[in-house]
Amino acid sequence: MSLSHGAGTNPGETLLVHTRAELEAARAGRIGDVAVVMTMGALHEGHLALVRAARRSAKTVIVTVFVNPLQFGPTEDFSRYPRTLEADLKLCEQADVDIVFAPAVEDVYPGGEPMVRITPGPMGEVLEGAHRPGHFSGMLTVVNKLINLTAPDYAFFGEKDAQQLALIRRMALDLNLPVEIRGVPTVREPDGLALSSRNRYLSPEARVSALYLNRALFAGAGQRTPDAIRAAARAVLDQAARAEPQVELDYLALVDPATFGEIDGAYRGPAVLALAAKVGGTRLIDNLPLGIEG
Repeated sequence: MSLSHGAGTNPGETLLVHTRAELEAARAGRIGDVAVVMTMGALHEGHLALVRAARRSAKTVIVTVFVNPLQFGPTEDFSRYPRTLEADLKLCEQADVDIVFAPAVEDVYPGGEPMVRITPGPMGEVLEGAHRPGHFSGMLTVVNKLINLTAPDYAFFGEKDAQQLALIRRMALDLNLPVEIRGVPTVREPDGLALSSRNRYLSPEARVSALYLNRALFAGAGQRTPDAIRAAARAVLDQAARAEPQVELDYLALVDPATFGEIDGAYRGPAVLALAAKVGGTRLIDNLPLGIEG
């Protein structure tokens, strides 16, 4: 292992830095494009797919590891969210990451809880925004701050969090952020379950029930019209409600990826079939991008 605290510049060395000053020193003298992958740690193959995409695009790759308190609601799992920095660092070195930026809360929010935050607007009030009030404001605020701190040319995000990605793209457009936002397709287990840091909370029985989520999405994807897509996915989720443990659906939606508004039966063009559900007490989200043709 060649993990190092501070700002060394040995070739092939993955540098761990915690403060803005250390980050600036680690970046000093580096030539070429910079890409950032923002994470809350507990890294898995889905994160590594983002890192590999970043590695193909830029000379310097930065991974941020920060569990952002602003995007957790009062009943959510901030305190129990997995924090596995040592294991994350090993994965980053294996993936040829140049810099790991793992700041403390006070480094990201030096004035305490921020009084000024990013407002997600109408796109952030539906689906995840409706079920998790304040989540997207906290997410966009920290993404904006981390873009300012890391100053990347490219920022990579997973398509699994489709609404999040759409909002980040819109923020970059609306606020003229000097960064190109790039999405990377969802990484799935061999049985189709989307990779998530929260999968580790699933019991063996809940892990089986969770498979209904991707089955519903792929059942919908096999249809041609909006109504048929919704009906096919709903039929699988009706079965899931009778599983043990049961799948408790928060929402199933077929939306326009530009607005995340529900589409009607006459719609033609790109779409996202998205859902969220609780399985054995663990909340999971998933989606599939679709193309609806005439």
